[in-house]
Amino acid sequence: MTDTAKTVDRTRVARWLQEYGVYVAVVALVLFNIAFTANFLTVGNFRTQLIQAAPVLVVALGMALVIGTEGVDLSVGAVMALSAALVPLYLGAGTLPAVAVALAAGLAAGTLNGVLVAKVGIQPIVATLALLVGGRGLALVLADGQLIQLHDPDFLALGNGDVLGIPVSVLIAAVLAVLVAALVGKTAFGRRLVAIGGNRRASVLAGLPVNRVLIGVYAICGLLAALAGVLSTARLGAGDPADAGLLMELSAITAVVVGGTPLTGGRVRILGTVMGVLLMQLVRATLIKHNLPDSTAQMIQAAIIVGAVYVARERSSR
Repeated sequence: MTDTAKTVDRTRVARWLQEYGVYVAVVALVLFNIAFTANFLTVGNFRTQLIQAAPVLVVALGMALVIGTEGVDLSVGAVMALSAALVPLYLGAGTLPAVAVALAAGLAAGTLNGVLVAKVGIQPIVATLALLVGGRGLALVLADGQLIQLHDPDFLALGNGDVLGIPVSVLIAAVLAVLVAALVGKTAFGRRLVAIGGNRRASVLAGLPVNRVLIGVYAICGLLAALAGVLSTARLGAGDPADAGLLMELSAITAVVVGGTPLTGGRVRILGTVMGVLLMQLVRATLIKHNLPDSTAQMIQAAIIVGAVYVARERSSR
């Protein structure tokens, strides 16, 4: 086989893996669990897995938009912690005000990230790293470093309630996935963010509102991270700024990249992101059910990121 033929074959394999690898992996893991994991095919197990995956999906949707512009947001976990700290402070005024304050804080944090990236010109990883550190520190100060138990039934229903038998958090995540998919595929905003990720300089020369789109993308990411923090806090029944959203940025980035959205931007795959979240949840659940520590899942996540980035690089370089 000639070098040219080998190159073509590698390109085809890389393209296939990026397009369909996550679906094959999910199916393979499901089949493995059906064969070797007790009580896998039960309603209770599926419900638990979907509830745990819902906040990750909400964050990953925002992360997919950011990565689509060739950016990254490392502050999503800190924004979740900020939500976990703010909700208990305002829950006395009611569920709606408490949730509104948390979402407003996430929107403000995301907007700040966007301004630093678009207007100031700071690299996304540096701009969001600052909030990763400062945001969690602020959350710990607001909560006085304490875990606060919550008892408001209306608020707790966001994390544990049902609508027609479907968990509220899962329903929210599913609706958001549809809306974000529509945003990317059906609106001028979505087409512009993909164009900016593909070639930012060309987008500027073409007269696209690059700064406005970038600020909007990071603002949406911050808003969704705050909502994920609200859902996680409601599910746990406690505001815990020390642990809320810990390593969420790793989970979200993994889901997005494994789902076929390249770190180099210019493309956003929402269905792939959904499947990426399910894959990561299945990996973690499988390891736990087979008595392996969660740290093993984190190492596997890191390995999956490296593999997905390599596949994307092979495809783009060919």
